[in-house]
Order: sequence, then C-alpha cells, then structure tokens
Amino acid sequence: PYYKAPNQEIDRRRNLAIISHPDSGKTTMTEKLLLYGGALQQAGAVRQKAEQRATQSDFMQMEQERGISISSTVMNFDYQGFRLNILDTPGHQDFSEDTYRALAAADNAIMLLDAAKGLEPQTRKLFEVCRLRGLPLFTFCNKMDRPALSPYELMDQIQDEFELESFPVLWPIGDGERFKGVLDRLENVVHLYQKPTTRGGKAQVVEIPFEDSAKLEEMIADDELFEKLMEDKEILDELVSPLDMDRVLAGEQTPLFFGSAMTNFGVQLFLDNFLKMGTKPSSRTAVSKGQGKGNDDDGESSNAIQPEHEEFTGFVFKTQANLDPKHRDRLAYVRVVSGVYEKGMKVGHSRSKAGKKYNLAQAQALFGSDRSAVEVAFPGDVIGINNPGCFAIGDTLFTGSDRVAFPGIPSFSPEKFCYIRAPNPSDYKSFRKGMDQLLDEGAVQALRQRNDDGGGPLMLAAVGQLQFEVVQARLRNEYNVDSIMEPLSYTLARWADGGWEAVDKADADGKLFGIMIVQDRWGRPVLLFRNDWKAASLAEE
Repeated sequence: PYYKAPNQEIDRRRNLAIISHPDSGKTTMTEKLLLYGGALQQAGAVRQKAEQRATQSDFMQMEQERGISISSTVMNFDYQGFRLNILDTPGHQDFSEDTYRALAAADNAIMLLDAAKGLEPQTRKLFEVCRLRGLPLFTFCNKMDRPALSPYELMDQIQDEFELESFPVLWPIGDGERFKGVLDRLENVVHLYQKPTTRGGKAQVVEIPFEDSAKLEEMIADDELFEKLMEDKEILDELVSPLDMDRVLAGEQTPLFFGSAMTNFGVQLFLDNFLKMGTKPSSRTAVSKGQGKGNDDDGESSNAIQPEHEEFTGFVFKTQANLDPKHRDRLAYVRVVSGVYEKGMKVGHSRSKAGKKYNLAQAQALFGSDRSAVEVAFPGDVIGINNPGCFAIGDTLFTGSDRVAFPGIPSFSPEKFCYIRAPNPSDYKSFRKGMDQLLDEGAVQALRQRNDDGGGPLMLAAVGQLQFEVVQARLRNEYNVDSIMEPLSYTLARWADGGWEAVDKADADGKLFGIMIVQDRWGRPVLLFRNDWKAASLAEE
C-alpha cells in the first residue's frame, strides 16, 4: 500500500490550539470560529441561557454546570478552501496537563487574553510550553465590549513578561460601551460594527478605507475616538517594527488582534489573517529503529519526519472514555504527522512487539461529543480511534518496516492525594470498571500500598483538587457509583530513581521517617512527602 500524503492536502491544513485563562472567553471564541466555518448554525454560551444552545465543545455534564472546560476537545471544519483543526483546551489550573498534551498536537497557538485583566499567572506557564515546543503564537485580546486596559498597556505586558514583541494587526477603536470597531493595519481599512440583531448571530460590518477620513469621522460619530484613532495610527506606524513572519515562526514576535468573541467583533478578521499567516503541518523529530535482519543490533537513528514522508505516522496525545453515554467506549486521539490514514489500515505500535500490527478499523472525526466516521485523514488532522486498551498517551503508530517513536509527552508531578472507595459493596464491580477507564485517560494517577496486588485501598494522586471532584462526578454520571474520598495530608510525590533497592536501603538507615512509600500502576516506588524541604533534603542525600 502507498501511504504518501498529497501535497495539496498538507498545504491546506491549519492546526491551532487555543490557550488562556479560566474565563477569558476561550470556549466562546471556539464557538464563534465554528460559526464562521459554517459548522454551527448558532453559537451557544457555556452557562445555558434562556434559549441559547449548549456549547459544542463543553459536553461533560460537570463542564456545563460550572461553566468551565475540563478536557481538551477537538473541532474541525472547512473554511475558504482551508481545513482547520481547533484544539480547545481547559484553562482551569488543575487541568494544565490536558492543555499541555493538546499543545503537543498543535502547530500554532492562539493566546486569548481578557483585555480587562491582561496577563495572569496561568498564561505564563502555558506560554513557556509554547516556547518549548517552538509554536508560533497569535494573541487575541478578547472582551473589548467591556471596559478594558489600554492596548499599549497590553503590548507592554507581553513585552515585559515574555520578551515578545507584538505587532498589532487589528487595533481597537474605543472599549466597553464605546467599542466601535477595529482598524486593520495590514489592509488599512477600518471595520465598524453594528451589534447583531439576533443573539449569537453574525455582526454587521461597515468597511471604510482609512484614507476616507471624512466618512470615518461621520461613521465613528465620536470626536474623541476619531482623534485618538488618527493619533494611534501615526504612533504605531512609527514605533512598531514591521511584521516579519520568520520572526513570528521563531517565537520572537506575535501578531496581535483585538475584538470581542461574545458579540462577534473581529473574530472573522482574525480567522482570515490566521489562514494567511499560520504555519501548515510541520515535521516532528522521531527515533526510528531499523528492523533489519542479519545485523546484531537494531540501529537507532533520530531524524525529522516530514509530512511528505512515504509512510503513515502519528502519535496519541490523549485518551478518553465514554464520549457516548450509551456505550462503554474508549477513544485514543491521534495526531497524524505524516502519510494518509485509511479506514482498515494496519499499523505498528511503538511499545508492542516488533511484528505486531493493529487494525484501525474505524476512525472518527471529533466535534465535541458528536462523531462522524472518517474514511481518510491527512497530516495535521486529529482522529479518534477505538482504543483496545493498549494505546497510551505518548505512543506512536506507524506503517512500514522501520519502528518509529516520537518522544513522549511529559506529565506533571501530583500535589494532592486521597483514598477513594465505594461504600456499597454491590457497586464494587462498576467502581473498578469506572476507575480503570478514568485512569486510562490519565485524568488522575493511581497509587497503592507496596505489595498490594489490587485488593488493598486505592489512592489517587492529582495536580489539583478539581480533578478529584471530576472523578467523583463522572463515576456518578457515567457509572452510577457513589464514592467516598478521604484526603491525605501529603503535598508532593517523587519517583525513586534507584528503584526498590535504594528505597529499602534508605528505609533501613532510618531516613524515610514520616514519608509514605507506595507504588504506581507499573510497580515503581513512589515516595510521598508532607513538605518540600523534606523532599529536597532527601534528594541531596
């Protein structure tokens, strides 16, 4: 079989992750992008309002109750001949791991800021990840329909915090009640908005060339804002260095946009600009092991796999259970790196035995919780494949005789611990089943006492408290099981590199007093500490 992907399919793919803080309007932004892509007829807000539809990307019951996104969702649609894949990630602190994994699958990142708040601590963490991954970053200052910081202030914050120069592509005219529209600095056209007549519909726009100042003044109908626009344009043209796409791709400059996703101002302009500037699916570094016959050692070589590579390759960046409440099912989300996915193809798996092949019988395109079968997928696409239970986060799937493995995706060290059990003995089977599936998703990690082969108490470890609540809520909603949690007063976990021998020796020497010794799902020793200094002092020894 011939798996090379056609160039025109690679070139029309654009893949982006939306990152931000809790509540800066990320899910609303995703919805509005989908609205322009024609994928949704009417956008829905997260907390359900009178007749507004439920948001397409927040589909877990708990997400809709709290108005936050908990797991990354993938959306895709066609727009003006391009194919977009949007990864909507949770901004909520405790779910930064999920966000981290979504960024591993993206080629571009868009950072959403609340124009009234500017940068917040969370954005910094996520920005570090983008820089690590070398993703070009686009910045969209949202919520301009509310009182906002001055655009210059926002530019300074980005410069000071990230040493990142911004180039305003869209510049705001007013804010809050007086937000009139934006100046597109690349086209030199002013876009003035009329509020949409129906809720959630598209905004009406009037376009006026910047040169036509008499008409501008009349349409803006606010002398102060008109003067300010004239002055701002002069300042920006003098002070801001020109847009340089090479610098954007190198992470030194970020194109900056202003608008309001809720009232739909500036979203379509952002989308049009992103398609011109964003990068198409890129290559990934991988380690390939030749499975040659006759030579003693399997030669390992590390090389960049281009999207045009002749074989299919992809990696799992997320797994999820029960997208469909009617069936118990498990999906692995795969980002295609090279080649073509075809229904029914056979692939090798980076952690399985050399000759073993898996049949990818059916893949699904994901749209929040709705899915449709996919016959074929190209580099840059994200597909969901049924997970027989052996595909884990970070695994590579490939065709051809050379084993390929992309580097794994890092996970964070947990800081919260608790025991969990089902109070009703009759629920035991469903409880085990539910916990197994949730653990496969990597929502939380499981720990057990040493030498416990599964009969003893189950301990959970997570980055934040909210993850425990999600586990309890999903056990109740999806498996109909009540559970009891008892918090443990440890605040830090460290995996012992020296294995059990080193742990036993330290224990015999009396160095592990007040430290809990447990094992993870793979039987590796984990030490739980009550505070940071204890861990630091032990690490020194």
